[in-house]
Amino acid sequence: MKFSINTLEEWNDVVKQIIPEIKHPILLLKGNLGAGKTTFSQFLLRELGSQDEISSPTYSIVNEYDTPKGKVFHFDLYRLKSVEEAYDFGIEEYLDNGYLSIIEWPEIYMDELESYDFHEMSIINTEFEREIEFN
Repeated sequence: MKFSINTLEEWNDVVKQIIPEIKHPILLLKGNLGAGKTTFSQFLLRELGSQDEISSPTYSIVNEYDTPKGKVFHFDLYRLKSVEEAYDFGIEEYLDNGYLSIIEWPEIYMDELESYDFHEMSIINTEFEREIEFN
């Protein structure tokens, strides 16, 4: 699925079209700094029914949210220097025990994700819009 958006409010439409397509428990978010990965996650979590305060997991590495469908874990692996750091905080335990795991900056953990089913979403910030592709 491909989308082009120009306004913050258009994330609502993107999220409403993506949610029925989520068949796997892991969603990888790729895009440059400021592309909108966390913003998308906020809209997604709200649409999934989370009443929690939603913030970027940049410093905590993982945030946990309650939804009517189960726990959603939101990761930001940007600051990790090695895959061992992901093992140290127990990433596998999270991935195996949530309704959905959203992973920003998943590149350092890609080899380990080969045994999991996941979706990938890329967000490209152009001069005039955000181009989004969901697989």
